[in-house]
Amino acid sequence: MVRLIVGHKGKGKTTEILQIANQHIKEATGNVVYLDKSNKHMYELNNKIRLIDVSRYPIENSEQFIGFVCGIVSQDHDLQEMYLDGLLKCAKLKEDEITETILKLNNVSTQFDFELIISVSVAQEELDERLQELVLLSL
Repeated sequence: MVRLIVGHKGKGKTTEILQIANQHIKEATGNVVYLDKSNKHMYELNNKIRLIDVSRYPIENSEQFIGFVCGIVSQDHDLQEMYLDGLLKCAKLKEDEITETILKLNNVSTQFDFELIISVSVAQEELDERLQELVLLSL
């Protein structure tokens, strides 16, 4: 299932998602992956969390990004949690693609039974009503 951390740029979403990932790894029984737009936060993450710098891969749109996530899932049958810091930048999304992309990612995470926590630079009140129930934290 997808859980969202939402709020405008500069509200502290990255700090929150890093804290959640580092806290959850202590109790994780499976693998944990953290997708980011750079490796800037490498030393802030527990070393048991696999950091993937999405900017190193030729992702141009939401469909390619979803394919990228599916590739990660297909290679790791022990995947328990995935964290995605900065959906708009990592997936190179336009604002009108946010809802459909998150719903597709929710389907993937449900089908393959892992939790996907995503930070999105958008205020909760700007989210589509279908995404409201997915909000974990609004900043």
